[in-house]
Amino acid sequence: MKRKAQLYLIVVSLAGLAIFFILEAGNRLTPPVAPGGTAVPAQVAHAAPAGTGFLSAATASLWQNGTSPLSRLLLQVFIIISAAGIAGRIAKRIGQPAVVGEMVAGILLGPSLFGLIAPAAFQFVFPTSSFEPLRLFSQIGVCLFMFAVGMELDVLQLKQKVPTAIVVSHSSIVIPYLLGVGLAYFLYEQLAQPGASFIAFALFMGISMSITAFPVLVRILKDRGIFKTQLGSTATACAAVDDVTAWTILAFVVAIARATSVGAGAITFLLVVVFVCLMLFVIRPMLPNLMGRETLEREEPGPGLLTIVVSVVLLSAFCTELIGIHALFGAFLAGTIMPAIGGFRDKLAIRVEHLSSVLLLPVFFAFTGLRMQVGLVSGNHEWMVLLVIIGVATLGKLGGSALAARLTGLDWRESTQLGALMNTRGLMELIALNIGYDLGILSQSIFTMLVIMALVTTAMTGPLLSLLNRRQESEKPMNGQPALSGG
Repeated sequence: MKRKAQLYLIVVSLAGLAIFFILEAGNRLTPPVAPGGTAVPAQVAHAAPAGTGFLSAATASLWQNGTSPLSRLLLQVFIIISAAGIAGRIAKRIGQPAVVGEMVAGILLGPSLFGLIAPAAFQFVFPTSSFEPLRLFSQIGVCLFMFAVGMELDVLQLKQKVPTAIVVSHSSIVIPYLLGVGLAYFLYEQLAQPGASFIAFALFMGISMSITAFPVLVRILKDRGIFKTQLGSTATACAAVDDVTAWTILAFVVAIARATSVGAGAITFLLVVVFVCLMLFVIRPMLPNLMGRETLEREEPGPGLLTIVVSVVLLSAFCTELIGIHALFGAFLAGTIMPAIGGFRDKLAIRVEHLSSVLLLPVFFAFTGLRMQVGLVSGNHEWMVLLVIIGVATLGKLGGSALAARLTGLDWRESTQLGALMNTRGLMELIALNIGYDLGILSQSIFTMLVIMALVTTAMTGPLLSLLNRRQESEKPMNGQPALSGG
């Protein structure tokens, strides 16, 4: 051991001395000359101002390293994930879905709280210059999430529930959409983004009232133990049809908003139809053979298989972005065409969902929080408008779904429960709102109000179900009717 230590010291010392002398000799060489004949000035990394001490130089070096784009992004993601994890746990303890806590955490990390109580720290962590990298990072998370949502759609279940699902889901879109367009007529002049057309603003107001968060709804059903009940299966089918319909409408609304003319809009519409047909009738039948049926049935998807999956998602997202709708529609469509052989969808969805929900989606919530300013809703008029928006959204979605469900043969209790579930908006609403904000249609004020509306309508789902359950249990001894759902 002693001989090895001596040999180690000799080798390291000789190498170190050689490096030192080479550097000293090289320092006397003539600097290279630029093509124009001017010598390129030497760059000294992290040089401290002349006359400063060691502590000042070290502080300047740490500051420069800490404000680099990568360092800042790592710090932002760490703070966002930590805050979202804590808020998600708190939300689950008080009977709310974790996504509600994560949404709240995103808002609190923005100028509404963090920027208000610690403006200097907020500017260091979230400077305006870092918004674009954060936005792109969050968009990747949204695309992966929509890919997982597409894989969760159960076509067989939809076929079994077609009559009720179509009537309820389309009613829960048409009725609130109508109310949203009507509300836009009164809000356009004061709350639309300057330069936005009324048609684009009204269409996005309708979409904001119509969306149901299918993934959040499924998690609420599972948490309450009613996922496999009659109510749970009906709600899942209705929300799935609702999601497909709403995102199809949103795709065409985005195409209309981005189109510069009627002809451009018609071309975009045609390209969307061609692309969807290509994915459903050409790519989908090819995937099982391309991936290999035996490979799909393995318990662990291999690197080659995952390479094909990622390629399909990226190309599909790129195509829809190129067409002029949005990359997330391509990711969602890629999820719907994934083969289900050997439970491949379930195995893949778990992996994608864990990555997106833990790492990437909290970044999206935080980015949404950075865009909104709760302080904009300050006066009596603003609060009145916010309450009207929440009331119209709840009336249209909950009331429209409940009325349609009652007309299909469900009793009023179950119809109201179904309406409460369909009123869940959550993450899907935030995605649509961010698209409207990016397109310059929604002003920061209406964007803030609609985000609050999404949070309130999602948070009220659990308490409404609990209230309906308690009333049902209290009436059970009198009429002997069994409960329709669990608490």
